[in-house]
Formats: sequence, C-alpha cells, structure tokens
Amino acid sequence: MAYKKLPLNSLVVNPANDRHGELENETAAIAQLFALREAHMRSLARDIVTKEEIFEPPLVFPEGEKFVVADGNRRTTCLKLLASPRRAPTVELQEFFHELRKEWKGAFPETIECRVENDRDRVDDILFRRHTGSQNGVGQSTWDDRMKNNFVIRTGKGTGVNIADEVEKQLKDAGLLPAKKIPRSNMSRLLSAEAIRNRIGFSVRKGKFEYLRTQDKVQQALSRIAKDLANREITLNDIWDTTNKLAYIDKLDEEGILPTVADAPAPLSPPKPTPPKPRPTPAPRPPSRTTLIPQVEYGVAWTGRLQRHRAIWEELQFKLDLSNHPNAVSVLFRVLLELAIDHHITQTKLTTVHPNDKLANKLLKVAENLHQAGKIDQKYLGVCKKAQNFDSLVSMDTLNRYVHSPQFAPSPDHLKALWDSLAELIVHCLNS
Repeated sequence: MAYKKLPLNSLVVNPANDRHGELENETAAIAQLFALREAHMRSLARDIVTKEEIFEPPLVFPEGEKFVVADGNRRTTCLKLLASPRRAPTVELQEFFHELRKEWKGAFPETIECRVENDRDRVDDILFRRHTGSQNGVGQSTWDDRMKNNFVIRTGKGTGVNIADEVEKQLKDAGLLPAKKIPRSNMSRLLSAEAIRNRIGFSVRKGKFEYLRTQDKVQQALSRIAKDLANREITLNDIWDTTNKLAYIDKLDEEGILPTVADAPAPLSPPKPTPPKPRPTPAPRPPSRTTLIPQVEYGVAWTGRLQRHRAIWEELQFKLDLSNHPNAVSVLFRVLLELAIDHHITQTKLTTVHPNDKLANKLLKVAENLHQAGKIDQKYLGVCKKAQNFDSLVSMDTLNRYVHSPQFAPSPDHLKALWDSLAELIVHCLNS
C-alpha cells in the first residue's frame, strides 16, 4: 500500500464500476453515475466545493500510464467535472458544474492524494469491506442488490459457494489436478458468472455443482483451465472483467476444448413405477407472470458493449407490466431481438448476412450459424425457421406489425409465447 499524489488527468473513472456493471469507456461511466444518482452526485459536488477536500483518498490501481479508480469514482468524477465542466453528460449539468467551480476558493487542485494498490485481489478485498452507508449522497452510497450481484459476478466473492473448492474436488476425484498449485482466487473469479460456467458445461445453482454436459468432457475443459491458471498462462490481468473472461473462453472454444450440444448427458432411465399415494393437498399456484421476460437467471454475460441491450432487458424483465404496457413491451422486444441478432453478426463476423437482409432473413442465418457451432439443436433450428412464415406463432411479420401497424394490437399472451420461443436464440446472441 502506498499513498501518492497523482495528476487528476491521470485518473480514469472506472468503466467496470460495480455500481453499474461494465461499460464501454470513462465517458459512459461518468454518464451512468449521474443516471443512477444525479441528486447524490450534485450533493457530493457541493460538499467537495464547500469543504475543498474529498476526505478519503480514492483507491486506484495502475493500468498502463493511467490509474483506474476502484473506489472513489463519484468523488473523482466530481473533481474532473469541476476541472472541466464541458465533460458533464447534459447541458444542465455542464452549467451546474460551471457555476459551482466559481465558488472554489483559491487554486484548483491539479493532483489528488490516492491510495495505490498494485494487487487487484487486494483491491477487491478492500471493496468487499466498504460501502456501509450513503449519508444522503455525501458519503459512499450503499450497494443495492444488483450492485452486489455485479461484484459477485465479476469477482466470485460472497457467492456462498466456493467454486474453486468444488472444481478442485472434481479434478482431484478424476486424477486431473495439475502439478502446480491452482491460484484459487483467480479460479473463482473466472468461473464467477453462471453464463461462463454453462459454456464450460456445468452449473452452480442453489449451492449445488451440476454437470450440464458429459462429465469427462467438462472435466477435461476444467483441467485445461486449471493448468493455464497454475502455469500462469492466464493471470489476474487476463480475467479482470467479463470481456476478458469471455475472450479466454472463446479461445478455448476455438481450440475445441469446450463441450458442445453433442456432449449432452444421456437421459436418465425412467424410475420404476411405485404404488399410488394419497393425493396431497395441492400447493398454492405460483404468482402469474407479469413481465415479458420471466424473473429468472438466463446466464447472460453482460459486457460493456451490451449496455443498451441490458437496459432494455431489465425494463422487460423488471419494470414494464405486460398487461398495462403491451405496446411498449412489443416495441422494446422487437428492438432487443434485432440488437441481439446484430450483436451476434458483428461479433462472429458472419459473412452470409447482407446489409439489405430483413430481420427474418438475418434471424434465420444467425440460427443456422448457431446450429453449425453446436449451440442449438435441429429441433430449435426448425422453430427459428418458422419465423419467416406469416401464419406462424413465431413470426417476424407479427413483430413488425406490432411496431408499424395502426390496426394490429399486441396480445400479452402472444408476446409471452414469442419470448418463450425466441429466448434461447436471444441469449446465445447476447453471449456471442
């Protein structure tokens, strides 16, 4: 640990701040801090100007010639905007910081004392022990459930299940442990997201390790990962955020290390019939589904480039009641589908798609690409092919009419059926 005076312009507001998840760059991170808590940000900026100090040095780690702010992003943002009001995300905020800067007495600081940590694991340990109260926006804002979840997904800390322990146990039982010691924190970090675990072929839900693909194929993949970590072929810097984790997983996929759909485990033999038992009292019915996207975990690895996709997804999963807002839901559903398909086309550099292709054609070509890659089976490919049929339940014509036709009224039940049919395709596209 060291405290150093660093130039303000050498600090980078963290695009992977756990308050909002991964974003594209510092500008997007600054905008998102105000989108989440503008009133708090204004209060903090006023407090900094009144006291002419920030009370607690930002926690930073080096990255090239810059220093990324791990903790203290709100304070650093306020200072950066006081130094350069034009960087504020709206005209109103630019005016606010311009007027506030006039109240600063004396010379404006060009350097800030920061706590510099080179060990990123230590950075996460520090973050894990902070954030105990917001103090009306002047102190550090308490993390809500989503923010805590972002931290858990990124780092693997506080999951309730020690993933490294589980993986080591599986490899030890199979005689596949590497000779060198596995960096356990790096293993937990890499395998912290369910979407990544699923691509490797296993799941950790409700505190239970479960194979989704044949055990030997999954163990071979985990053995390769363990060797890469143990031999320092992959280090903490290589798996710091979701984007880098996915790049490594994609590399394993290209090398044929990961299991595919063809490696699905054989179905269990049906149990022997048992004598009928007295009928129990029926359980109460679960609450009816009120949103287009059911409120379950789909295993999407939300990278910074999926910022808008995630915002639309969360509106459809948590905010928009399907019965009260069917028109808004239908339009956003259509937008999410096209953004997801275009994301897959861009990420995979799919050459069979032409610029003038309609959405139905793009969907079919993407589905065929996913089928060739072993991501979807022949049966689901057939479901996607029906999207070109006007009279089909899963029809792009229907979605287009929801957006463009003044006479076509969206049906909540039909929208649910459309989502249930296309959800698998959308998730695969987002995880491309």
